[in-house]
Amino acid sequence: MNRKKGILTLIVFFVLLAGLGYVSVFGVGADRSGSASSIKQGLDLAGGVSITYQVVGDEEPDSADMSDTIYKLQQRVEAYSTEAQVYQEGADRINIEIPGVSDANAVLEELGRPGSLVFQDSAGNTVLDGTDIADAQAGYQTDSMGNQTPVVQLTMTEEGTQKFAEATEAAAPTHDIIYIIYDGQVVSSPAVNDPITDGQAVITGMASFEEAQNLASTIRIGGLSLELEELRSNVVGAQLGSEAIEKSLLAGAIGMAIVMIFMIAVYWVPGLASALALGLYVELMVLLLYGFDITLTLPGVAGIILSIGMAVDANVIIFARIREEIASGKTVKAAMKIGFQKALSAIIDGNVTTLIAAAVLGFLGSGTVRGFAQTLALGIVVSMFTALFVTRSLMNAFYGLGIHDEKFYGRAKERKTIRFVSKKPIFFTASIAVIAAGFIFMGMYQARTGQALNYSLEFVGGTSTSVTFNEDMSIEELDAQVVPLIEEITGDGNVQTQKVEGSTQVIFKTRTLDAEEREEMNQMLADSFGVDASTTTAESISSTISGETRQEAFIAVIVSAFFMLLYVWFRFKDVRFGASAVAALIHDVLVVVAFYAAVRVPVGSTFIACILTIVGYSINATIVIFDRIRENLRSEGSEELPELVDRSITQTLSRSIFTSLTTFIMVAVLYAIGVSSIREFALPLMIGIACGTYSSVCITGALWLVLRKIGGKNKEQSTAKPAKKAKA
Repeated sequence: MNRKKGILTLIVFFVLLAGLGYVSVFGVGADRSGSASSIKQGLDLAGGVSITYQVVGDEEPDSADMSDTIYKLQQRVEAYSTEAQVYQEGADRINIEIPGVSDANAVLEELGRPGSLVFQDSAGNTVLDGTDIADAQAGYQTDSMGNQTPVVQLTMTEEGTQKFAEATEAAAPTHDIIYIIYDGQVVSSPAVNDPITDGQAVITGMASFEEAQNLASTIRIGGLSLELEELRSNVVGAQLGSEAIEKSLLAGAIGMAIVMIFMIAVYWVPGLASALALGLYVELMVLLLYGFDITLTLPGVAGIILSIGMAVDANVIIFARIREEIASGKTVKAAMKIGFQKALSAIIDGNVTTLIAAAVLGFLGSGTVRGFAQTLALGIVVSMFTALFVTRSLMNAFYGLGIHDEKFYGRAKERKTIRFVSKKPIFFTASIAVIAAGFIFMGMYQARTGQALNYSLEFVGGTSTSVTFNEDMSIEELDAQVVPLIEEITGDGNVQTQKVEGSTQVIFKTRTLDAEEREEMNQMLADSFGVDASTTTAESISSTISGETRQEAFIAVIVSAFFMLLYVWFRFKDVRFGASAVAALIHDVLVVVAFYAAVRVPVGSTFIACILTIVGYSINATIVIFDRIRENLRSEGSEELPELVDRSITQTLSRSIFTSLTTFIMVAVLYAIGVSSIREFALPLMIGIACGTYSSVCITGALWLVLRKIGGKNKEQSTAKPAKKAKA
């Protein structure tokens, strides 16, 4: 690139940076479209709508029916937000909390009133009930005239498919009608033209798409195990409060600034290019989060933090390669070209494996798991674009301006190979000891408290206490004045606070309180704040993370690990690379769980996000080392494998340290500045980042050698070559 093109590239970049920056901060138009403030936020960041339904009938509902109804409602309200929560309150109530919504009536109208739904033939026989319908969606279908007409598409369950096949086979010869009856009223009466045996049906005759949407909504909400009626609906405030959000944003800004300064200080011109590209990355993420209508919550922030770490990681891999090429005698221009080429495979493999995990989690997971997967996948794609295209363009532009001296780019220094493999007994023993200690702690606490880990409300439920104060108090005032007094009574720091907008009512969610503790809490509120005890109500609530959601998260992690193993196997032509990477991944998860057990950090919704972050981070770090081992195997053969593995780890050591350090800095600043709920999330994440680096450097290479020895040698051409010193 010549000087003229270099200047033009920089002008275009800074104009783009300024333009996107303006949109990210101020937005476009009166509604500030595209700005950070316009991004959908979850209940923890922005509040939303809380709706309480009560089961119709005098008898207490069956627990299995309640669980089934909660799970189905969870699936349906996720159409509003992946971060919506559905949980049980008392014996016969179900709470729905939907973030980013301010009109409770609009939600109630769209969601519909859960009631009884049946399908009956013309003789009045019930052929299907609501639970036989798996899904109902509005859509379009081309008619005989070639026009697009609105329809409702039905999907039956396995049992419903059989029932509907029998009913339609009987009705088709005479084109009988099957009535769809909701709460005793006929909402649709389609005629049967042909037998339907595959469980897929289409209802035609809709006057408009809105009519099709309303019918589909009615059928979906009627397919519940229980009939519900609305008890109350409120608009609730953010759980974390404005101060927590401001501190998180401040922490993010400080962390980014430190990372940028670090990159410039270590890598000079390439570091400056990466810092500028990182600024563009943040602006693009803001615009895309808004554009894809993604709901941002604390777990979503974890996905962004991980993708920022991976954006820096790609740059570090590239810059290390460039320094190696300069040290081998290449010119700066040639070193830049070759460095990007050699770094490409490690960057692609590392990002694709993490992208596989994000895709599986997004497809199989729900709630916070899906929200995490969305932000992570988006961040990975954007980070690859900024690292491989933007950073490269900026470096070429700086070179075109005349910055040719290699001192501005750095030269890899000769470094003595560190003997990691020979210390594998120490590393393996230490890891096993830490993991074993974790299981011992869990066993001790299980015996003492009945809980192996310090499960929070999201996992085990608790008590929801609704308090009406005499004056309006902010979340910050409640956290400073009221929450400490509640914690004294509960002996537990896990207290969640929600304000009901437009009133002085506040909802406190705590661990399960017995009658004596509830009375003590009422007395404290009366003595300290003059609260009328008769207006205070308390109800037991179930976990907001249902058993099905936990099972989905677990299955998603297992499936994603399996597909990552297959990908690594395919790319590296050796299943032992994949097995070693997955084993290290499991190791990191178990170590972090051991930390949760030993320190008694609350295990809530952020626990899932933390574990998923570590999974993505760990596999990416391991892939970089395996990529170097693969490269050295091709060029040097496999005669002295321990030496080759040690040299490969040493060659990538600066990448492992610097990437971990930059990501650690981001999370550490979040921990130092954030409020308590954010610290509970950041602390184990820091442990996970450190553990991921340790396992990648100290465990994976040695484990690959052990598996290789157990499985026998590959049929590779071995050539004896003298050992080389590692460059880093």
